[in-house]
Amino acid sequence: MSRQFVLFVAIGGFAAGVNLLARILFNIVIDFEWAVIIAYPFGMTVAFLLNRKYVFDGEGGHAGGQYFRFFLVNLVALVQIWVVSVALAMWLFPALGFTWHADTIAHGIGLASPIVTSYLAHKHFSFRRTGDPA
Repeated sequence: MSRQFVLFVAIGGFAAGVNLLARILFNIVIDFEWAVIIAYPFGMTVAFLLNRKYVFDGEGGHAGGQYFRFFLVNLVALVQIWVVSVALAMWLFPALGFTWHADTIAHGIGLASPIVTSYLAHKHFSFRRTGDPA
């Protein structure tokens, strides 16, 4: 496992915490399914800023273009996160009789689900240098 991947996972964990906290706060006033979606940009922006600075050396690239590509990768990840989170919280956990912080645990598992694919996509797409192959 590379140092870069370990740092990516650590930053992703921190950003997931931001996302999770935002979801819990939004969930006070809106349904879980919507709170998962609305909280996502908060964690994503934290992840972008920290990954750009500490993981992928994005300082040489244009931040706007990197953020847009980062957003596209995260849009795909959001679909996966939403499906996993909602499937666990609304179907699997109730079927198993699991109720202890079910929404939070389901969301946490959902947030962890795209780690490897997101790392590769960000490394080779979001933060690629201009002129580097995609």
